[in-house]
Amino acid sequence: GMSRSMIDWARMAFKLDRFEKSVKILIVGKYTGLQDSYLSVIKSLKHASMAVERKLDLIWVEAAHLENDFSNEEMGGEKEYKAAWDKMKSVDGVVVPGGFGTRGFLGKVLAARFCRENSVPYLGICLGFQAMVVEYSRNILNWEDANSTEFDEKTKNPVVIFMPEIDRENMGGTMRLGSRNTAFTHPEHEDGSTSVSQIMYKRASVVSERHRHRYEVNPDRVDAIHDAGLKFVGRDETGTRMEVAELPRSCHPYYVGCQYHPEFKSRPLNPSPPFHGLLLAACGMLDEYVGCEK
Repeated sequence: GMSRSMIDWARMAFKLDRFEKSVKILIVGKYTGLQDSYLSVIKSLKHASMAVERKLDLIWVEAAHLENDFSNEEMGGEKEYKAAWDKMKSVDGVVVPGGFGTRGFLGKVLAARFCRENSVPYLGICLGFQAMVVEYSRNILNWEDANSTEFDEKTKNPVVIFMPEIDRENMGGTMRLGSRNTAFTHPEHEDGSTSVSQIMYKRASVVSERHRHRYEVNPDRVDAIHDAGLKFVGRDETGTRMEVAELPRSCHPYYVGCQYHPEFKSRPLNPSPPFHGLLLAACGMLDEYVGCEK
C-alpha cells in the first residue's frame, strides 16, 4: 500500500483543487518573473494557505512605489504610487520580506505604518522587521529621524545598528549567518494574553531559525521601544539581540516581525509558524485557532 506520507500528499493535492475561497496577500518586493530571491517566501505563503484551506492570491508591490518621490525616475511616478496604494488597501495581509539595498526602505516603513494603523495583518522578515522598529520609533516614540545606520549613518536615533557577530578566528565581525536559537523571553503581555508568535510555535520556549544579517535592533533602545508597546517577545539567549517583535492581540490582529528568515524551514504539511499566523489572521481564523491552542 501507499505510505502514510503519500496518502497525506494525495489528500492535500486533492484538497488544493477544491479550495473555493481565496486570500489576498501582498508581498512588498520587486516582481522579477524568476522570483529567485522570494521563492522561499512564496512557498511559505503557499504552505500556510494550504493549512487554512484557501487559494493564495499573491499581489506584488515594489517598495519604491509606496514612496511619493516622483523626482527620482527609478522610484516610479504618480501612476505607480496610486496603483501601489490601491493594491495595499485591497489585501487581507502583507509580507515585507528581507532585501538588500537602500532603495525603497522608506516604502517598507510606510507599509508597516499602514498595516499597524489599519489593523491589517503584517509579517516583517529581516529588513521588514527592522522597518517595523523604525516606523514605531518615528511615529509612536516621536523620534522623527529614527533609522537604521545602514541607511542613515548620522541619525540621532539609531534604532537599528551594525552589530556583526565577532568571529574569533578571523579577528573581525562577520554576518550573523546560519541557525541560531531564539528564546521567548517576554511571552506574557500586559493585557493578559500570551505572545501570538509563541503560540504559533506551539508554545515552545526556544526555537531555532536561520539568520542572514549584519544589522540588529540597537540594544540601547530596546527598553524604550518595548515599554512603548512594540514588544520584543523573542530574543537571543544572551538577551541582547532582538529576534521577534509583535503588538499584543488587543492592539492588533497580527503585527509580527522576525529578524531571522522563517521561510527556510517551511514545509507543505508543516508551514512556518509566522506565515501560518499571518494567513490565519488574514482569513479571520486566528482567534479561533488561539482559543483551541490553549
